[in-house]
Amino acid sequence: MPATVLSTLYGYSPHFYIAVVFICFLVTCGLVLGWFGVDVPVILRNSDDSASNTFLSRKRMVQVKNPFGLEIVNPDTANITTGITLRPHCLEESTLTCYWGCSVQKVQEVLQRHAYRFLIMTPGALEETLNNQYQHREQHAVQKESKEEILVRLPEDSEIEDFGAVPRTRYPLIALLTLSHADDRELYPIVSMLSVLHVPDRSYSLPCRILNQYLLTAQGQFYDLKQLYMSTSEPTPECAEESRDCARDMELLQRLGLTEEEEEEEEGEGAQDGRGKDCVVCQNDTVNWVLLPCRHVCLCDGCLTRFQHCPICRQFVQETFPLRSGTPPTG
Repeated sequence: MPATVLSTLYGYSPHFYIAVVFICFLVTCGLVLGWFGVDVPVILRNSDDSASNTFLSRKRMVQVKNPFGLEIVNPDTANITTGITLRPHCLEESTLTCYWGCSVQKVQEVLQRHAYRFLIMTPGALEETLNNQYQHREQHAVQKESKEEILVRLPEDSEIEDFGAVPRTRYPLIALLTLSHADDRELYPIVSMLSVLHVPDRSYSLPCRILNQYLLTAQGQFYDLKQLYMSTSEPTPECAEESRDCARDMELLQRLGLTEEEEEEEEGEGAQDGRGKDCVVCQNDTVNWVLLPCRHVCLCDGCLTRFQHCPICRQFVQETFPLRSGTPPTG
């Protein structure tokens, strides 16, 4: 039967016959490639195949307790003249050592020495590697679980106005957090944290920020912390104003003698107004999956299996990992 139809088409018009055969060939190739997970145009892909993707590689994550944290207080006001205010928060008593104008090459040597088992566990170990290739050094004690703000600045008699033209050979500021007591170093796999900070000066006036943060482990490894780009559903000013109005209405109703059941019903309605559910696709669940290499956090468990490309930047997704353990994606 197919042979009869094809011969009839060829007798009617050879060009029409060739076009029909070519279209059938393209559709067949598209279905076969889509079945095996190859990225083909959606017009040639089965809708059921495009709705479920089981070929995403998922990274196996290991939970590690990091005893160090560091943030910049008021980065917009920090500069080389007035200094920079840091807020370390550590789980144990620690030491914050800061180096102004540290050599870029020496910092890279520090990381390589640590990888070769010359562990950077104390400020002295870092000092030995830097070999005085910095312009100023200061040290501060950090109390356990304290979030005290520490002002780090150059001496008043310092004549340093900038750290050179771009590309630079010196980092403006290096901050090293280490555990103060040797016994505490046996409790955590991470023994120190090295942060590279940019501080505005005369030559480079971009706002103050953390450029890199490295976690150094007791096994001679170091990990470069990367920022995740998370989609959020923070309330707009209009929503915030509406929340304040609702709070005033609630207070008025309580004065009028509402029962507890009515109050709980009111609160339940407020909890279901959609805030906090920030999956960019379905907007019915919270985001949980990190897409690599773009590092966008924009999909929930249910929507992950439906995409081969990041829905925000359209970059191909090579690997994924969950923010919350024990939550496999649902297909």
